[in-house]
Amino acid sequence: MKFLEYTPLDRLNDFFSHLNLGERTIKGCLEAYSCKHTGLDKKLSLSLENEILDYLGKSADTDSSSPAEFLLSRSSRKTLIYLVLTLYHLYPDYDFSAINAHQFFTEETWDSFKQIFDTYMVEASKEWTETNEGSSLLDTLYKALDEVVGLAECEIYGYNPDPDADPFPERGAVWSFNFFFYNRKLKRVVTFRICCLSNLVTDGFIMDELRYEEDGEIFDVMDM
Repeated sequence: MKFLEYTPLDRLNDFFSHLNLGERTIKGCLEAYSCKHTGLDKKLSLSLENEILDYLGKSADTDSSSPAEFLLSRSSRKTLIYLVLTLYHLYPDYDFSAINAHQFFTEETWDSFKQIFDTYMVEASKEWTETNEGSSLLDTLYKALDEVVGLAECEIYGYNPDPDADPFPERGAVWSFNFFFYNRKLKRVVTFRICCLSNLVTDGFIMDELRYEEDGEIFDVMDM
């Protein structure tokens, strides 16, 4: 996997880098990757494939409705491996299991993604429109994604892990989403991570840290 730089994503990343909406802040990031293996990817890919095959072997006697059904296809296993490799690049300090990750991936469509976006990004969309001459945030995102990965030929996946399996939990997070736009022909994937943080919680955390440091200084003086 190789990180790819694309100008169409830069403008959106600048907007999503730290969008303060008063009581809440929205943070997001779009990143593009080539699915061609580089460095340790080949070794990791083989390890993930073996993990999946071992899981399939143990699940051979289960009914056809089991989660293993999806993994019987070599093409599906390859897609899962690409997605997990992307997660490794996004969160290099986290050790992912292909089988565990598989349980948290959901197939999406542009319409289902749009529904989620329209529900959670109302205020952000208004802010974008006001600062970008009336243009639509969703339309701008669509055009950028289409230019990079060709949405008509994309498979869209959501990654929504349980709290215990979340590789990068944000303090004060109200909600968060991880989306993957994968073009099999181009061997390219764009990730879109977006979360909403409560400023009341994060500001309170900072104040608690400051009080803790001040208390520490007081005790240091008393010890003298």
